[in-house]
Amino acid sequence: MDLHLEDKFAVITGGSKGIGFAVAKELARENTDIALIARTEADLKKAADKIEQEYDVRALHIPADVTKKEDIFQVVSTLESKTDGIDILVNNAGTGSEEVIAQAKDEKWQYYWDLHVMAPIRLTRKLIPQLKQKGEGVVLNTASICAKQPLDYEPIYNTTKAALLMVSKNLSQELIGENIRVNAISPGLVLTSDWKKTAAKLTENKEITKEEYLTQIAEDKTPIGRFATPDEVASLYAFLSSPLASYCVGSNYYIDGGWLNSVV
Repeated sequence: MDLHLEDKFAVITGGSKGIGFAVAKELARENTDIALIARTEADLKKAADKIEQEYDVRALHIPADVTKKEDIFQVVSTLESKTDGIDILVNNAGTGSEEVIAQAKDEKWQYYWDLHVMAPIRLTRKLIPQLKQKGEGVVLNTASICAKQPLDYEPIYNTTKAALLMVSKNLSQELIGENIRVNAISPGLVLTSDWKKTAAKLTENKEITKEEYLTQIAEDKTPIGRFATPDEVASLYAFLSSPLASYCVGSNYYIDGGWLNSVV
């Protein structure tokens, strides 16, 4: 299917690995130029080089910690100098947590709030002029099934991803008049390096291995009985980035292998 994304320009935070990198590859496959944003320059450059070599598109890499306002300002400035406007913004940077509310310090809450809520707000706000330059734009925010159906060991992640859903809804209403479509995507179990790290931590000094833990989680949580690959999830991002999804506004799309135990 031709998604009509040729010659578009997409900005992806958390773009050097996992879901972000998979989305970058999927969009590049549709001849979309890319800007990858993440903290580690070496990983970013490796990811950008791979995309340019495999898909023959332009792939910028901009190192930044999106929890920091000054880094976001630098990202925006770099994009202004190196593009003539952007078409797609994927606010994907994020990571899981592990704590109990009674003991989690304020500093940890603040970090995740800045990462999952304020980073998408700040970056979207600053990039609205560039999203308007070409007459239409798309913003996709990576939320999580945990915003609706929380995991017990990560209340901070659950809470901040739930807040991101409300931000997405409000932004969609504010920006549709500017012909900018905002939606959220809520993945379930996606086998990324974050999940592997979580499994290693939760099985430390226990009889179960991390591989057995991941298999058990997938079989217990999802009717499909397995984790998704990042590439499977990326296909949904590509469709929602496309003009073919022009009537998709202000919604949250679950891609979870049937894990969500609710119809609303």
